Amino acid sequence: MPFIDIESVQPLEVLPGCKMRTPYGENLMLSYLEMDEGAIVPMHHHPHEQGGMLLKGKLELTMGDEVRTVEAGAMFIIPPNTPHQAIAVDGPAVVLDVFSPVREDYAELFNKYIPTESDEV
Repeated sequence: MPFIDIESVQPLEVLPGCKMRTPYGENLMLSYLEMDEGAIVPMHHHPHEQGGMLLKGKLELTMGDEVRTVEAGAMFIIPPNTPHQAIAVDGPAVVLDVFSPVREDYAELFNKYIPTESDEV
């Protein structure tokens, strides 16, 4: 799937107020994350390297011990196993995250909603 129409990808609400679409290839995953105002991606960490760009809105972004409020256009790189958190402030936010390698947990969620040939009648 080299070209992706993000509107054709079914969003998954993985946390209250957080809907994501996660197309992926062999070595990387994109995550288009839409957050309602006040939505929180709580402090967590994972073995994947994560880069991102805030496309719309404003986030309070915590990485390790550092907390910053960032606005549209801000980019970030989160090293593997670094605790991080995001909160949408002053309105909704849209974030494009990139993970490498592919997050297996997200891929499994995504695949649950893609019909297979055996699901077709």
